[in-house]
Amino acid sequence: MLLAGLGAGLLAGGAAAAPVSPAPHCAAALLDELGWRIEFADVAVAEVHGGAPCTRESLSEAQAQGDLRARLPSAARGDPATWQRLLDDPATLCAYAFRLGDAARRAASRLQANPGYRFTGLQAGWISFGAGGARSQGWVPFRSLGRGYQPAAGNSRALDAFYEGRVRSECGVGRQVAQLATQRELYGDAGFDAAFSAGELSIGTFRTLHDTDSILLGRHAGPFLADGKAVASAALGRQAFMGVPGFLEHARPLRFVDDISNRAENFIVVDVSAAAAQALAAGGGLAAYDVRNRQLWQLARQMEGPTRPRLEPLLVDRDPARRARLDPARRAVLAQMEKLLDDPFYRGFMVYVHPMGVRPIGYHVVRLLDRNPRTPFTIDLGLHNLHAALYHRWVDYRLAQCGGATSATIR
Repeated sequence: MLLAGLGAGLLAGGAAAAPVSPAPHCAAALLDELGWRIEFADVAVAEVHGGAPCTRESLSEAQAQGDLRARLPSAARGDPATWQRLLDDPATLCAYAFRLGDAARRAASRLQANPGYRFTGLQAGWISFGAGGARSQGWVPFRSLGRGYQPAAGNSRALDAFYEGRVRSECGVGRQVAQLATQRELYGDAGFDAAFSAGELSIGTFRTLHDTDSILLGRHAGPFLADGKAVASAALGRQAFMGVPGFLEHARPLRFVDDISNRAENFIVVDVSAAAAQALAAGGGLAAYDVRNRQLWQLARQMEGPTRPRLEPLLVDRDPARRARLDPARRAVLAQMEKLLDDPFYRGFMVYVHPMGVRPIGYHVVRLLDRNPRTPFTIDLGLHNLHAALYHRWVDYRLAQCGGATSATIR
């Protein structure tokens, strides 16, 4: 009931079913690939057991637990509506989320492996492609001062600039690139080039994207899921977070921000451990961690003084020499901070942030406390369409690619 109730509400995201009924053999092939085990029997009505795949670590675990199983009436074998209902089942969205998570991890790995993709240093604009200019790396500008670009000659070639080239951008563009790179890894290069127009892959300021065909925030994004504090995502399970964008942001007004370049961090989620998922579910989402973040900030204030120690070496690196130099009062405060940060969420909620790569969310909380000690930080998920328009785009593309297939492994 959790999946059928909460899952439907979360994953629908305002999405409608695909406009054209799928060819049964193509839908069967795709569902089989996603992990469904479907058999036909002499039954009057379909018996569908989606289970709770969003709570599992992997597709193989979901299958071992009996998820993604269906017994269909023999007469339904050629009925497009039957296959459409399975494609729209919340469990199918969770099965797709396994693919999405794998794609997000591949994308993040390739982005962080490129030393030429940086944030620090002087930039010629919001995004800087260096001395060779944007066109040399596959992009064409459509807004001044580096505020808007779209692929010039091939989507995959354009993304290669961030995988292999020399580019500078702030973390908001880094999040956009990671989101687009996730789609590239999901589709493969040929599919990524064929499935999206150049305008749909626009990058730039977030405000700029609203006036484009962007699949992230523009005219072709479709309905958005708004689950800022992850209440529904936490209830559904760990796979509901895969590839989802989010951000850390200062909780107090801007006048309390000391390092303006680090007033916020944008991320995509690449993994969630079982313990982190359980902690999020128990706490009802991210709001509980805003409270903990404030407690961490209040403790960090107690560490201040003429020689305030940096928190990152103490809490992230756990440098024994630096710890040994602390006075007893600060050691006691540090122990309290460690106890809070030992929560599985801080250690097992893994995010990609440009240019730091993939790290647990707790690292970023500590890092921002060092740079902006006068404000705590909140954590939110961003608006996204991964379970709505982008899911249907992927399904439609895969069904179209089925082409002349005439059979599927259905039992």
